[in-house]
Amino acid sequence: MGTELDRSGLGRQRRGVSRAAVYLIACVLAIVASGCGNNEGSTTDAEKAADVEVLNEALTQELTTVAASRQGLALLRGPILAVAREFHGQDQAHVDALTKAIRGLGGEVEAEASELETPGPQNRTDALTLAYEEENAALAEALNAAPSMLTPGPRTLVASLAASHAQHLAILRQALGASLTEAVPDPFESGYLPPPKTLAHGPETSK
Repeated sequence: MGTELDRSGLGRQRRGVSRAAVYLIACVLAIVASGCGNNEGSTTDAEKAADVEVLNEALTQELTTVAASRQGLALLRGPILAVAREFHGQDQAHVDALTKAIRGLGGEVEAEASELETPGPQNRTDALTLAYEEENAALAEALNAAPSMLTPGPRTLVASLAASHAQHLAILRQALGASLTEAVPDPFESGYLPPPKTLAHGPETSK
């Protein structure tokens, strides 16, 4: 498969990625449920405060992911630009949902995007690699947050963030040159799997 996604291929891969995402989110929710047990009675202020802290950490990474994708948009063209814009919008939706969750718990939004390395992406491969790295970090952050959440709403939210980022990563692998088979998510994505060296340093195209 070439380095550019065609429209028909994008449709097929989205269906394949969606099936993998369903499996992933089921696993995440099962792990969270087994670790947290039943949540009976009212949530205490201490529990809410603990969740606000974790949510702010997740929000920091989501803000950083949005900033990274914004940097790369100008360097992309064609179908992958449309995909990147879609990812950017979804990551912004993550930011909005986390912000709402923090305020819903009576907390303060204290998160800020982490500073990205300069001078930033210079070409298509740089842009896609940066997006991959931050989506990967966002997946890891969501997976780390899920078991520690003490309130049910935010717990479900961070689990859904993990599923979303896993889908993004599968498509970004293909955009970086992976075959459909190579782009399939692991049974339990960790958020720490870098793009293969052959992809991260593959030939640059002008498409």
